[in-house]
Amino acid sequence: MSPVAARFAWLRSGLLWRTFFLLAFLIAASLGTWVASFRIVERAPRVTQIAAQVVSIVTITRAALTHSAPDLRRELLFDLASNEGIRIYAREDNDVIKPPPDSSLMPAIEAEVRAKLGPDTAFAGSVNDIPGFWVSFKIDDDEYWLALERERVERTSGIQWLGFGAVALLLSLLGAVFISRLINQPLARLTAATRSMGKGQRPPPLPEAGPTEIREANRSFNQMVDDLQRVETDRGVILAGISHDLRTPIARMVLEVEMASLPDDARHGMQSDLAQMDAIIGQFLDYARPSDRSTFAELDLGSLVEDCASAARRSPDLAVTTDIDAGAIVKGNSTDLQRVINNLVENARRYGRKPGAEVTKIALSCKIEGEEAVVKVSDQGPGVPEGDLEHLLRPFTRLDTARSQANGAGLGLAIVDRVLQNHHARLHLSNREGGGLVVRFSMALARPSLATPTIAPVKATHAQG
Repeated sequence: MSPVAARFAWLRSGLLWRTFFLLAFLIAASLGTWVASFRIVERAPRVTQIAAQVVSIVTITRAALTHSAPDLRRELLFDLASNEGIRIYAREDNDVIKPPPDSSLMPAIEAEVRAKLGPDTAFAGSVNDIPGFWVSFKIDDDEYWLALERERVERTSGIQWLGFGAVALLLSLLGAVFISRLINQPLARLTAATRSMGKGQRPPPLPEAGPTEIREANRSFNQMVDDLQRVETDRGVILAGISHDLRTPIARMVLEVEMASLPDDARHGMQSDLAQMDAIIGQFLDYARPSDRSTFAELDLGSLVEDCASAARRSPDLAVTTDIDAGAIVKGNSTDLQRVINNLVENARRYGRKPGAEVTKIALSCKIEGEEAVVKVSDQGPGVPEGDLEHLLRPFTRLDTARSQANGAGLGLAIVDRVLQNHHARLHLSNREGGGLVVRFSMALARPSLATPTIAPVKATHAQG
């Protein structure tokens, strides 16, 4: 995408702006068409009206001067100037004449006035630096100027029309903004509710009011949320019930194996199978267990990572290194987050051994980056094909082609993803340079202002095996 296209990408992506600019274009086009049509339709009547007014004034004034007594003409001229705004001057050969202001109507007005008063009728915009609308006429052989105020002829100017149009356009655009927001508000609310569902939260019910289409869409969405919540609850109850009921016969089988007279190899094999079955049932219970945000409290994520690393070091086939920043205080459930880290360590232990190595090397880190605490668990195994990384978080998914020694139900990373979503944390999987998988999740700090990323990190390295 070019820089110019990227700069205006929001115009194509935002429905609000699309609606606004569409309405603005339609309003501007309609206003421009209306103004042009009005000026075209109004032109001829306006020319006729102004010309008729000028002709009437000149005719009546000339008749009054012609039939008035010579001693009363001075009083008549004074009355015309003071009461009617009509001034009469004698026309002289040395008059300084300036033409009338150029306008689209003036040539048509002059033509109609000359058609009524005679072809010798002259027009001026000012005479001897006196502004006005000047028209010449004759009484017998004497020539005169009749001066009118320009407002009586010019009326509304183009600039005034432009001002009126700008005000009307501004008011229309404000109305377009209001209409656009009114139209797009239900869609924005629906988008926010959908985004909330994508984060694993239950959005508040959408208002079932407004136009029929919006009301039906919101009602359907609310029904979908209720149905999904009911399915989620039923699934948890079913998984928990099945898992709980299976543990009773498994415990009985473990006891029977212990008491039975069996060869040691057979006994150890059956005990291993039963332990694996119990672990799988535990995964089902962990996956089905709902998250209660009321149990969240502030905790030191770095200390939690160090505790999990210490527990992992007890395994003789693991070599665990840590890199931990002090002050990574987050808000969450310590048991759930500990289960997340243990699952990641167990996942690395099973699949992250470097070919030919005697122990599995795992690196744990908890770093403060900005206002977030970032935990990384990396191994040195064969890694995962890039196209299969996103499939690892799906329940009951096992990529045997990449890690053929996989055991379990394929819920380890699904449980991790589920718990982290409930904590509003972000999970990211990537392949490590040089081989191996890196699992990274980040959480917002509970007290970012108190974070001290400049403190030297506490590092511990221990290897067994």
